Amino acid sequence: MGTSAVPGFSNAEGGLPGHSRRPPGRRNTVDPVKALMHRHRELCERAVDPLEIAAGLEAHGLTDRTATRFRHRDVFSLAEEMYARRTREVEPVPQPAPTERSGARAGWAVLALLPGLLCAATVTGLRFTEGQAHLAVAATGTLAVALGLRAALRRGPLGTAHRMTNGTRAWTCWLIAYALFGDGLLSAALSGGPDDPWPPATAPVLALALSCAPAAWCAHLFMARARRGLAASRGLKEFAVSVRPLLLGVFALFLCALGALLALCGAALDEPPAYAGAGALGALLLLARLLTARGFTHAPAVVLGAAGAAEATATATVFAGRLPGCSFLDTPVETVAYAWGPGAVPALVCGAGALVLLIHATRTLTRASAHAAPDGTP
Repeated sequence: MGTSAVPGFSNAEGGLPGHSRRPPGRRNTVDPVKALMHRHRELCERAVDPLEIAAGLEAHGLTDRTATRFRHRDVFSLAEEMYARRTREVEPVPQPAPTERSGARAGWAVLALLPGLLCAATVTGLRFTEGQAHLAVAATGTLAVALGLRAALRRGPLGTAHRMTNGTRAWTCWLIAYALFGDGLLSAALSGGPDDPWPPATAPVLALALSCAPAAWCAHLFMARARRGLAASRGLKEFAVSVRPLLLGVFALFLCALGALLALCGAALDEPPAYAGAGALGALLLLARLLTARGFTHAPAVVLGAAGAAEATATATVFAGRLPGCSFLDTPVETVAYAWGPGAVPALVCGAGALVLLIHATRTLTRASAHAAPDGTP
């Protein structure tokens, strides 16, 4: 009697080619990928490509190691299978035409120029007015720049659906106001004043307003290249390693653009450009906005608040040092200001805040989940 007389022997032991070697009991095993799709049904339905599913899975804590439990080598291949299954059951989301994307890009690119243009017009008006007209131009120009900045940050790569808290807005306004008036006030306070009004530092603020355009373009470059890298990567660690130098390069590119604008504005207005203080503030604001635009709102709010409070405290200690027996309070600020100038205070404060956010960004903006194409992403 041959082995073929034993029922099921050839299938179970692999005697005949083309027959399954899988034990019959495994046919009833629950499909783990199907269960995962059911758990993340909303993610699968709204995804426009496998990359968005991969980013969503990573945001929910799934890593390349845990992907092996679903019989896949990494999150990307798992996302590709989930997307392939989803497209057989759900009608794909229509993608915008190239002309529509170009129109949207032109829209936010023009809006990014608004704050700088309005600030330049305001500074020009202040140069040719005096008295009540001077105050009217200052008030109108401040409102116009604020509205232009709001419009620029509502769309494009720096736009976000996450609303900033009133406290974060207040501290951001304080940081900009300090860039305008802070160095002059601190210098006057250290010399025993202020006895007379001190001139505002318009060159650094004008450069910061003009830097909204390069900030938007740098953010667009970073997000577009990161999405492209997400498509080419085959693992979460590989993607993070490829995006980290991109983030640092874009950050350096923005600092170069801001430095050039500071030099131009300082020469045009015949004022000190305040490279250190304004440069550190610009770096801080860019990193805070990049993180906020990708949904990481907590760290920017904390760091902006801490930087604003530090600048306010530094100024307050100079005045508090005039009280009897409190002369020691202004010693730290006085030492720094006499050694490197009043601009060293915002440079150190904002520089420290920017460094903290840069370290945080290299850990958060290098995740696949940070590039899941939210609304407003170009």
